Amino acid sequence: MATATTPVGQDQPTKADLPPVVFDLSHPPVIEGFTPLPRAKEENFKDKFIRKTKENPLVPIGCLGTAGALIYGLSAFRRGKTRQSQLLMRARIFAQGFTVVAIIVGVAATALKPKQ
Repeated sequence: MATATTPVGQDQPTKADLPPVVFDLSHPPVIEGFTPLPRAKEENFKDKFIRKTKENPLVPIGCLGTAGALIYGLSAFRRGKTRQSQLLMRARIFAQGFTVVAIIVGVAATALKPKQ
């Protein structure tokens, strides 16, 4: 009873038998019934900063207020004005809270805005 058996998987062509697949990365693949959206213009840091500031102007204002209170409070601390330094650190915490609330309101407004 000598039967010739082939190992499992020998009936399929191996990777060496298949022709290499060449991709043209300069063009998107053609898929029937699908049209890709055009690519958006590349945006540098300055353009993105200006766009985001126009979308939510309270965040940069809060960041500047936080930085200003911190710098002024540290300089008052260095000069030995402890009372003024404490008040400015409290103002810094208030400005940070304002900034966080501005970020949350901006995210909520963006999420609720209808898509164009």
